[in-house]
Amino acid sequence: MSVQSAAADVDVDLRQLFASLARNWLRILVVTLIVTGLAFAFAWLATPHYKATTQLKIQLNESAYTRPAGNNEDDRPVLDAEGVATEVQVISSSDILNKVARDLNLGEKPEFNDALDMSPVSWLLVTAGLKSDPAEIPLDERVLQKMRDKLNVYGVEKTRAIAVEFSSEDPELAAKIPNEIARAYLAYQADAKTKSNAAATAFLGPEIDELQKQVRDAEAKVAAFRSAQSDLLMGGNNSVLATQQLSELSTELSRVRANRASAEATAERVRQALQAGGSLDAVPEVLSSDLIQRLRERQIELRTNIADLSTTLLDNHPRLRAMRSQLADLDGQIRNEAQKVMRGLLTQAQTAQARENQLMSDVNKLKAASSRAGEEQVQLDALQREANVRRQQLESYMASFREVSSRKNYLPVDASVFSEARVPSEPYFPKLVPIVGAAFVGSLLLMSIITLLQELFSGRAMRPAPGARFERIEQVAMPVASAPVVEPEPVAAKTEEAEDRPADMEHELEPKAVPESAPAALEEAAAAAADAEPEPVRSSLGEIDVEKAAEKLIASGAARAIFVSPEGDEAAASAVLVAREVSDAGLRVLLLDLTASGAASRPMLDSGLFPGITNLLASEAQFSDVIHADLYSDCHVIPVGTADPVRAMRAADRLPIIMQSLTTAYDLVIVECGPADAHSISRLVGDSTEVFLSMLQADDEVAQAAVKLIASGYPDLTLVTPIGHETPGNPVPGRRSAA
Repeated sequence: MSVQSAAADVDVDLRQLFASLARNWLRILVVTLIVTGLAFAFAWLATPHYKATTQLKIQLNESAYTRPAGNNEDDRPVLDAEGVATEVQVISSSDILNKVARDLNLGEKPEFNDALDMSPVSWLLVTAGLKSDPAEIPLDERVLQKMRDKLNVYGVEKTRAIAVEFSSEDPELAAKIPNEIARAYLAYQADAKTKSNAAATAFLGPEIDELQKQVRDAEAKVAAFRSAQSDLLMGGNNSVLATQQLSELSTELSRVRANRASAEATAERVRQALQAGGSLDAVPEVLSSDLIQRLRERQIELRTNIADLSTTLLDNHPRLRAMRSQLADLDGQIRNEAQKVMRGLLTQAQTAQARENQLMSDVNKLKAASSRAGEEQVQLDALQREANVRRQQLESYMASFREVSSRKNYLPVDASVFSEARVPSEPYFPKLVPIVGAAFVGSLLLMSIITLLQELFSGRAMRPAPGARFERIEQVAMPVASAPVVEPEPVAAKTEEAEDRPADMEHELEPKAVPESAPAALEEAAAAAADAEPEPVRSSLGEIDVEKAAEKLIASGAARAIFVSPEGDEAAASAVLVAREVSDAGLRVLLLDLTASGAASRPMLDSGLFPGITNLLASEAQFSDVIHADLYSDCHVIPVGTADPVRAMRAADRLPIIMQSLTTAYDLVIVECGPADAHSISRLVGDSTEVFLSMLQADDEVAQAAVKLIASGYPDLTLVTPIGHETPGNPVPGRRSAA
């Protein structure tokens, strides 16, 4: 088989990938039509379901004219998203759904009661114990569960509206149930407000009666304490009389003290003036006396007369002496009158002192009375406050009671129905065209994806990357003859497969001429072998046995081993025996059979009908389908396969990728090429590759094949012989046999 060594870089061949859709169009179309038919049958036979929706608006329906006194816009509850969500839970509560179920007798309908009209399949499952008996569940729970499955209550986004959506097999029932749920919800709210109003009335009535008694008792205590138990007489400015009197006496005491101090100070000044003999004109109280004023006028008049007479009379004149005597008498009288004024002031001061003492005594008495009145006032204020609190509470309760009593017949519900559900004319499920169309498109797309993935994972859609170095790969045919063709000219094919082989492929299988640069030793050995008799004797070409070949592969760490068998199928046993030897040593080994007759793989599988390399190249199988286990060892094998070789060779450009993948997965890949020439095996050679020539006897044919391989660039050619080992189809004694 003509192949080449693989590079590590690969790319996806989009043309080959999408060409798989054209190759598998029939399978894709059949599966798509089957799925579409099933979807059509389901949509045609499915029970239609109808859906209807009722919409509620959550709002405060309180009128501005009926709003309770004292309430304003700030007292209204906020209908935020949480409030609307709470109402959604109330609408879908069990109490409202059970009420609707009882009103509409949903328990008598098979749609909501699984125990009615049970199908034979369900009855058999219940009898076998594989399904719970619906009759064991209470009827209310069964109906409630079915209603919840068909009910959808949700708040409309960014609004204060709630949608009540219900689906049913009966279109009239699908419209009736959400309307009934909305009415039950409004009735529930009205009933809740009625109960709250009645509870408030029942609470306020006895409380008002009790508060009226408490107010009367508190006010009676205030009056009794004020009149009988205390002397709290109220004066002006709503103050206690004792406190008011104390304030007045304090004012009078201050005034008296001021007068006493003024009189004492004036008397002291007059005394000082009299004792010092000074003038009394500087004392205002002395000057204010009428007698002293007249005496002062007389004194001034005498001094004037004396001054006038002194101009005409002498100082000893009797008249002047008489006037001077009168003047001296006037001074004495003025001083006497000043002393009288001083004594009057002292008397006035003493009187003020006595008044002050009296006022101090009265103030002390009033202080004690005022202190006692203050304590009593504190007790009175406490009683008064308690009475006021009781009265305010009574007035508040009476106002609330009047409002509650006046709103018995007017309780607005904070919700309203603005869109009632109507009987739907068309079912929402199943939709024939969307279901069939979705099934067709989905199945077509899915099958296309599956086909593309199969093509991609199988490796058939891979190709060498543009930057990778690959030699030119030519399409060749699998050799079908058991013996090589050694004639220099093309020979007629002996089988039908050889007749169908293309001319260029046969040309690749033609033996090449022996180059003149072949080693002389091999030419002499070939001549000696040609003259010798064809007996199975050990030759002198330096061949090794199977064990030595296995040891060489293990020691060198080779990743690939290429076996060429110029003598035909019998010599292919070397590749099988070496593969088993290396596998028994613990390495992961794969044998790839590229012979025309499957001579290498048939003894390992006891059959030639397994899929193999031709099936992989023809896109009829994947790696997992063509890799098989050896029946007599741990080795794996890829047989020739059952596909058409010509068709397989059309994808020969994938062989480098396949070889690279196998080399990555296994420690050693052994390729049995049969009677291939040097040009053909050069395309299988890669890094860490060993080339072996399998021989049974040292004849001219083996010598010529060895010379050609060495001359073509394989100087490290190793000859191996299977002579001395058992037939590969039989298990080796002492080794594990795997079925």
